[in-house]
Amino acid sequence: MEQKYRVIGLMSGTSLDGVDLAHCVFHLADGRWSFEIKEAETVSYSDSWKSRLASLPSKSAMEFVAADREYGDYLGQLVKKFISNNHLQVDFVSSHGHTIFHQPEKRITSQIGSGAALAAACGLPVVCDFRSLDVALGGQGAPLVPVGDRLLFSDYDYCLNLGGIANISFEKNSERIAFDICPANMPLNALAQMEGQAYDKDGALARKGYIHETLLNNLNSLDYYSLAYPKSLGREWVEDKFFPLLNTNSLSIADRLCTCCEHIAIQIANVIKSNGDTGKLYITGGGAFNKFLVERISEHLSSQIMLPEAKLVNYKEALIFAFLGVLRWRGENNCLKSVTGASKDSCSGAVYSC
Repeated sequence: MEQKYRVIGLMSGTSLDGVDLAHCVFHLADGRWSFEIKEAETVSYSDSWKSRLASLPSKSAMEFVAADREYGDYLGQLVKKFISNNHLQVDFVSSHGHTIFHQPEKRITSQIGSGAALAAACGLPVVCDFRSLDVALGGQGAPLVPVGDRLLFSDYDYCLNLGGIANISFEKNSERIAFDICPANMPLNALAQMEGQAYDKDGALARKGYIHETLLNNLNSLDYYSLAYPKSLGREWVEDKFFPLLNTNSLSIADRLCTCCEHIAIQIANVIKSNGDTGKLYITGGGAFNKFLVERISEHLSSQIMLPEAKLVNYKEALIFAFLGVLRWRGENNCLKSVTGASKDSCSGAVYSC
């Protein structure tokens, strides 16, 4: 008998582009999952929300708690409007929230967006806080997408997400392996913004630049790349370790963008080559639209690069967090120890019923 779940997935990434909302329908029949993204949109952050989220790590505890509640209410209002505008039928909401702190070595991770406030605002059950249990179990709490890659995208050998941070997922020795590779859109967007652009469309600015070998070598020499997985990156590491190397006034923005794209391509290629440079590489995330970056990745690899339709490129993370909510709703494991390094697999997420 087929089972069906209608879920709104919410995602906010490190690049602060906005909130992704995806109305997803999942079907389970004969032990296999399938999905449809019925409706999806991205609501850009206002300047005030963007500034508030960016500065929150340095604010007081009271300001943090207030932002958690108010952001949850904000998400709930977005969901309510999304449902009304599109006349949707929804069983529950599954929300990633927005990451403010992620230091798994200290067993700390925090994604704001109060599930209680969200549920109260939209009037639907909410599943949220997907990372905390895994971190408490000694895991990285990231990446969480791989269980969705395994169950929804098994036709591909590698699933690469080019978001604020590039991460990858693949099967090895009958286990799902996944980890953060390197910064991606986070530094690329930051550099483009120095030129008055929100992002480097198609990689056009980077294409005008030249690779600076010293900067490239310095970036490639960062200690993180020699660490064994499981491993993950957070905003703190990017700001403390990556940006100081990139922010050299002796180079043009175009040269820094070009060099950064080359660095990203090399690190991605290193990972795939170490596991056999064959098969299908499925690329999603905002960076999939960066034509120059994709070209540089392709230049370093023999793998067949697959780019899905724009809707899936844009909303794959929202889709998979909706799916993680379904697994939590069913009481099934949605966090894999082979990916995060936790002491065991877990069924992660808090549920708020309204």
